[in-house]
Amino acid sequence: MSGAGKSQHPVVGSRTLDLGGNAEAAAVYGPHNVHLDRLEALLGVGCAARGNILTVSGAAAAIDAAERAVVALAQQAKRGRAIEPADVDAAVRMSQAGLPADDADLALKTRKKTILPRTPNQAAYLRAMRRFDLVFGLGPAGTGKTYLAVAMAVSKYLKGEVSRIILSRPAVEAGENLGFLPGDLKEKVDPYLRPLYDALHDMLPADQVQKRIEMGDIEIAPLAFMRGRTLSDAFVIVDEAQNTTAVQMKMLLTRLGEGSVMVVNGDLTQVDLPKGVRSGLRDALEILDGTDGIGVVAFADRDVVRHGLVARIVAAYAAHAPATPYEAPQGGSHG
Repeated sequence: MSGAGKSQHPVVGSRTLDLGGNAEAAAVYGPHNVHLDRLEALLGVGCAARGNILTVSGAAAAIDAAERAVVALAQQAKRGRAIEPADVDAAVRMSQAGLPADDADLALKTRKKTILPRTPNQAAYLRAMRRFDLVFGLGPAGTGKTYLAVAMAVSKYLKGEVSRIILSRPAVEAGENLGFLPGDLKEKVDPYLRPLYDALHDMLPADQVQKRIEMGDIEIAPLAFMRGRTLSDAFVIVDEAQNTTAVQMKMLLTRLGEGSVMVVNGDLTQVDLPKGVRSGLRDALEILDGTDGIGVVAFADRDVVRHGLVARIVAAYAAHAPATPYEAPQGGSHG
């Protein structure tokens, strides 16, 4: 236990860390040392805190990971950002992979917050979106695919690297059969585009989101609206792409214009197409495999960053009914 308890893990060595100011130390420790308790549970180390001095004991590799995580959390505190339990989990994930949890090069600045990757695959995803003009993000819900893509789009838009953001997804599963729904077109499709609206409002003030939508700088539309267009100087995000048909996916990918980035996200274990209809996402991944200029990042249940129970639910379903999700090449991306 943190503070004065005993660890159930064999102690190989120990290391003393100076966290600097008392305010930073208090933020890293958390209320009643809750963050230290979390570090102990995740890394199998013992933590003893006295003022701003933290002694970490355990196996050498675990101590190294704990030090990287603590340093990253202290840097976060120094920047005035509150530390939540999810931040501790993220710091541990990144430190275990030997990656910095507070990498300024991967930080995405929006009007309302600065966003950092919380898992190694999220970091790979951000790098892919900066490197490639076409990126496929694959994996289960809760892994941050949509959220990080919207954050990258907003960041690039605010820096003037693109002039507009286009967010799209198949509406009402893959068939886009909207006629039976009440209301005008906007009222029909908005419920299916809600996750995209939610992500935008998490990064931009509501009045700015509305103003940019009215100006046409941000467009949120069902996939059918992409037909016949050339999408230039834009950041294009297509969500729930596993529910596109092969014809729809080809139409979509050939819309990419000069100066644009397109991110296509989906979960191949959650295809809602009618029986016998092949997913356009799987079709595209097979056809384009090995094509230069394309990034592919495959997320897994360990990348789920919602409530901790979500990751266990995803893992349980995968174990109960093994699917055949697309496996990215070694390293998570190719191009």
